Amino acid sequence: MKREVTNCLLCNAPLNEMITWKTLLTNAYPKMICQDCENKFELYPQTGDEEVIALYQYNEVMKDYLHLYKFMHDVVLAKVFRDHIHKSLTKKEAIIVPIPMHPVKLKERTFAHVDELLIAANINFEHFLDKITMETQGEKTREERITTPQIFKLKVSTDQVKDQDILLIDDIYTTGTTISHAKNLLLETGANSVTAFTLIRV
Repeated sequence: MKREVTNCLLCNAPLNEMITWKTLLTNAYPKMICQDCENKFELYPQTGDEEVIALYQYNEVMKDYLHLYKFMHDVVLAKVFRDHIHKSLTKKEAIIVPIPMHPVKLKERTFAHVDELLIAANINFEHFLDKITMETQGEKTREERITTPQIFKLKVSTDQVKDQDILLIDDIYTTGTTISHAKNLLLETGANSVTAFTLIRV
């Protein structure tokens, strides 16, 4: 049984894990990084009542990962966390809606990083939103974020949103402004509920 990759995507160390029939029958994804690299990522502690669920904490290793993935255009790195993302989202009954990129940013980066995380994890999703500004919320003060005008517009008809349970997906939760804008717009449009899931939380 041939592996997708033979070396860790992050440190290039040989991957010694064997692909077995058990791995195939349980639909587990083969690992793309070594155990040493995996151990450097810190899980985000869950209390059970979060409105925004996050898988990992933001640390130096995650910072390096994001730089390679998002800004060095290394799209294959979308597969690094696919098993964890798949297990977290595959049984969700809500409509999965990724936070979109502004079209200009998408053209610069060449791929939609949140979409690719979901594609790698084999999670179906729908685009309900368009981003209408290229401003970065993390660069603003708290006061500026609070007064920021709506940064999204609806991409679909209101009938597609009305009475639906929606799960927003983003790569990183920093200030909460992006998720808040998306959530407010969808609730105002008639969604029954809107929750959120992110790969990382600062």
